[in-house]
Amino acid sequence: MKLKPLLDKVVLKQVEAVETTKAGIILPGSAQEKPEMSEIVAVGPGGIVDGKEVVMTLNVGDKVITGKYTGTTVKLDGVEYTIVSQSDILAVVE
Repeated sequence: MKLKPLLDKVVLKQVEAVETTKAGIILPGSAQEKPEMSEIVAVGPGGIVDGKEVVMTLNVGDKVITGKYTGTTVKLDGVEYTIVSQSDILAVVE
């Protein structure tokens, strides 16, 4: 299956969390923080949202930062994705 976002939506896949601290301590899965950095896997076409035209400025493959509790999480074929609006993305990591 494939996710195809509508309008100003963006589909994100989380970047794997770091499993060790800078001091070399290995963290169990329950102690790891949910990363806010994600990779874009699909971008909607843009269009008219709430009466305003939205032009998409993000691209597939961009690494981005989002808020901790932003978006809707879905699981598809065993992979977890988050769907957010373009305006929910805080920054692009270069």
